[in-house]
Amino acid sequence: MDINTPEHTSPLKLAVVIGSNRDGRFGPTVADWFLSRAALREDFLVEVVDPADAELPTALSFSPSPDVRAALGKVTPKLAGADAFVVVTPEYNHSFPAALKNLIDWHFGEWQAKPVGFVSYGGISGGLRAVEQLRQVFAELHAVTVRDTVSFHNAGAHFDDEGNHRDPAAPNAAAKTMLDQLAWWAEALRSAKSVRPYAS
Repeated sequence: MDINTPEHTSPLKLAVVIGSNRDGRFGPTVADWFLSRAALREDFLVEVVDPADAELPTALSFSPSPDVRAALGKVTPKLAGADAFVVVTPEYNHSFPAALKNLIDWHFGEWQAKPVGFVSYGGISGGLRAVEQLRQVFAELHAVTVRDTVSFHNAGAHFDDEGNHRDPAAPNAAAKTMLDQLAWWAEALRSAKSVRPYAS
């Protein structure tokens, strides 16, 4: 099957995870740009997962309090129902944000045997060091990360005050490539799991 013309029996559920909850964060600008790209696809149904909406505690628990269960209720069903993920992440001190790691660590089975793509942003590195570390984290969770990413170096300079990309041709092409790969893996893994459940 050609990776550029995937055949889907039904749309794939794509959860777009905004990785930062920092005050004044730039993440929603990048996420909105990416969501505008994903909205053009007929093979994906897109939902946003934002750790800023959940405020999960950093103290993990196998018996969370009612307040924590309520917070998890805002994000866990979206992760569980997803066929694939795109993580939109900045780079803080050569790594990814604590809020993102916390969201990841509160879950396990929700990530398993699903593909993950990355949209990163930052200074000169474009967030790529955060992405490389996240690949190791998701490998531990039995997720599959796709090769190609979308990366914005010196990200603030690329978007105008309305959040539009100033020169969108290259990032649009990068987003298409990444989404094509994500769709292939998501469809393949969904089909495989329908025949044989994944066992870690």
